[in-house]
Amino acid sequence: MLASLTYFQAIVMGLVQGVTELFPVSSLGHGVLLPGVLGWHNLVSSQSQSQSFFLVFLVGLHVGTALGLIVYYRATWFKLFKGLQRQLRVSREEGASSLWRLSNEQMDRDYRLLLLLVLGSIPVGIVGVVLEKPLRELFAKPLAAAIFLTLNGVILLVGERMRNNRGRHARYEKIDTLSGRNAFAIGAAQILALFAGISRSGVTMVAGLTRGLDHEDAANFSFLLATPVILLAGLYKLPSLMGHLGQGVRSQTLVGALCAGVAAYVAVRFLTRWFTTKTLNPFGIYCLVAGLACVVRFA
Repeated sequence: MLASLTYFQAIVMGLVQGVTELFPVSSLGHGVLLPGVLGWHNLVSSQSQSQSFFLVFLVGLHVGTALGLIVYYRATWFKLFKGLQRQLRVSREEGASSLWRLSNEQMDRDYRLLLLLVLGSIPVGIVGVVLEKPLRELFAKPLAAAIFLTLNGVILLVGERMRNNRGRHARYEKIDTLSGRNAFAIGAAQILALFAGISRSGVTMVAGLTRGLDHEDAANFSFLLATPVILLAGLYKLPSLMGHLGQGVRSQTLVGALCAGVAAYVAVRFLTRWFTTKTLNPFGIYCLVAGLACVVRFA
């Protein structure tokens, strides 16, 4: 069947992808639900197929989103890789046997954060390669996405409640003092986002909050953690865009990816300011309302 994707659909889906990948409301869930709500049957019918131009299109949107994140956090990533460079130099001079077995006192601060991000990316990287395709084929349907979106709202609200139960005077961790075990656990939470409707940023923020980070640090760690995962997943599948599945949608994918990149940049800039003083509760309420409404719509 000839691929059918209009530029208007590409722009709308790109903007939605860029915003909802960072807002804790599930980009994959909205990517599944929105075409159904708008009656875009050409996209709905192809969502759960293992060979689909729509899935190739989504790959392009993810790459665009990751590039938007990289542009926003460019200074941070530069510092992290400079930290790696400094650590390599120091380790050579001191004859350290392994960069992974250094004590906290021996580690460059920026290198340590880079190491935590690598550690946190391992679980979803392994599980995603094995389970992403079967989970997509089973659950990339509007009703399932609506149910998981509702569950995402519950996760956000419960996470905030657990954080509040720590008490006003509880001691909070900072990103640069986060333990490797906690970084791994926060990263492992991304596995839940393989289910359409569960937000990657949402579950990692909740995991961060329950492990002692405040909202601002939980958000920044979540966004930094998401960047390599989104980018590498997109680049891994990007060759399919150059194959037969990409015929007829390559220029639309480029337009959508540009929109996703701009939207992601604007979204992360807004959210990093939002979480300096505000919470996940409004997003949790939105997910509950939108999810239940979509359950009724697609049941």
